[in-house]
Amino acid sequence: MGKYQDFYRRSIEDRDAFWAEQAQFIHWEKAPELICDYSNPPFVKWFKGGLTNLCYNAVDRHAAKRPDAPALIYVSTETGEEKTYSYGELQREVERMAAIYRRLGVEKGDRVLIYMPMIPQAAFAMLACVRIGAIHSVVFGGFAAASLATRIDDAQPKLVVTAEAGMRNGNVIPYKHLLDEACRLAQFPPEKVLIVDRGLDPNFARVEGRDLDYATLRDEVGEARVPVEWVDATHPSYILYTSGTTGKPKGVQRDTGGYAVALASSMKHIFCGGEGETMFCTSDIGWVVGHGYIIYGPLLAGMATVMYEGTPLRPDPGIWWRIVEKYRVNVMFSAPTAVRVLKKQDPSYMKRDLSSLKHLFLAGEPLDETTHRWIHEALGVPVIDNYWQTESGWPILALCRGVQEDLPIKYGSPGLPVYGYDLHVYREDGTECGPNEKGIVGIVPPLPPGCLATVWGQDERFVSTYFSLFREPLVYSTADWGIKDENGYLTILGRIDDVINVAGHRLGTREIEEAIQANPAIAEVAVVGVHDEVKGQVPVAFTVVKDPSRIATREARRALEEEVKKTVDELLGAIARPHRVYFVQGLPKTRSGKMLRRSLQALAEGRDPGDLPTIEDAHTLEMVAEAIRES
Repeated sequence: MGKYQDFYRRSIEDRDAFWAEQAQFIHWEKAPELICDYSNPPFVKWFKGGLTNLCYNAVDRHAAKRPDAPALIYVSTETGEEKTYSYGELQREVERMAAIYRRLGVEKGDRVLIYMPMIPQAAFAMLACVRIGAIHSVVFGGFAAASLATRIDDAQPKLVVTAEAGMRNGNVIPYKHLLDEACRLAQFPPEKVLIVDRGLDPNFARVEGRDLDYATLRDEVGEARVPVEWVDATHPSYILYTSGTTGKPKGVQRDTGGYAVALASSMKHIFCGGEGETMFCTSDIGWVVGHGYIIYGPLLAGMATVMYEGTPLRPDPGIWWRIVEKYRVNVMFSAPTAVRVLKKQDPSYMKRDLSSLKHLFLAGEPLDETTHRWIHEALGVPVIDNYWQTESGWPILALCRGVQEDLPIKYGSPGLPVYGYDLHVYREDGTECGPNEKGIVGIVPPLPPGCLATVWGQDERFVSTYFSLFREPLVYSTADWGIKDENGYLTILGRIDDVINVAGHRLGTREIEEAIQANPAIAEVAVVGVHDEVKGQVPVAFTVVKDPSRIATREARRALEEEVKKTVDELLGAIARPHRVYFVQGLPKTRSGKMLRRSLQALAEGRDPGDLPTIEDAHTLEMVAEAIRES
């Protein structure tokens, strides 16, 4: 690992020179005066004094050189639409959206909240914001009204961009009435709402004087040209709320210059994608992966990016692989959860020409060794696990094969610390762990470019949330347990609050999930800690089986439950044995694959799961609740 070790070491020990080199991947209208300003720890300002623009770097510079090259490939298996936008066409559409913003009074620094399905206009809306220096806040198009209202109140947007409806699994999901309800609940509703009418919900209501039609305004602005607004590198590019927030939401605030440099650098060194190639990220723009690797990252690299509206199973489980084949996808990025879903399907669906595919990257939840090995062997291409957070904006752990091609894959591990992250594993007393010792994953600041600059409007919360666990030395806490082996590879064991304390024994939910998945009957599992009067907490498992006939009767469910418990006994010992094993049809999770564990825990404890679920997850949670009642 010598070549990468040298690269990584230089990023930590010769930080400013290293990042000055990485900054050359983007265009600067004015060169930075200072690479790293860390004069006010833990806050950091990257590329201070530099002027740049995220939209120019992602769109205009490529459109000038390669106007006919494909930029945005839209595929919807929900509506049957497919359309490819060249870089020249993408620039025109983004300028039209920016002209609409200007007409509606949106200025530099104003917030625009985007509540959209996976359609091209959502990409136009994001890129138009950063083009004029406005700050976008994308809210996943499945969030319910109360959750949307809290985000409206925190960001206080001048404008909301939405569609009247989305589609999921062939079903129309009305958005407009949810937005109307959110505006009614919000203290600071927007002045204007811009609606993309897809013709899916002909009965949606318009609010006179507030609601405007996108298609009408697009025609009116015509060929209007909107030049880019050159902004300081430290200017906020967007706010993204961490999923699962309750009460006052926590808005991750991202800068412009540092984010552009980090993403452009990651496309070369981590994702190995280059100009003229194609990337297919199966996430949603409502999540951080969608921001970075559907919209900005591939476009910064001059690639074509696939924007997919649909599920991995509709019209059949071969759809993703047909997209890879048809569009000659070179780099694919998905989630372990999606792979586990595909693992249950007939393997013949993967029999396509996948020769263009160089890598599959997976992130969102820990990738178990069994699934990692299966998808690697099934595809015959390297499958690179990687670990990061909404807060980091790009991978913290990965294998940077663009730096050193022969970095070995370790099944079940997301790999090595990524350059720029001074990463260590700590005991709870703040001392550093040795090899193969479980501890808390932390990063010595300054955080590298691309990470959150602060929490929107709450600097004190930025410090108290992320930098209060360890003060000597000051450390950013990921709030995740991990183990680093003797070769520097890390394994993530789960959230600190996902560690169960059973009668004084600390058990990671990841460890119990791994044991349960060793049972050949189990396709997917989530383990949560549930309050117990005697033991403090006990593990409870929610599982999806491969063959539903195994749980056709109450007696069959009981028999398989005992079998699963015995599997855990054999692998981890009786202390880790689940108190209950519930068999469910599906597990609630975000589009990026993050499990809604707190909702599962609340149901298991007989509590209200709260406003965490998205619209579609509400149905899944009801099925979970029914499984608990029937047991």
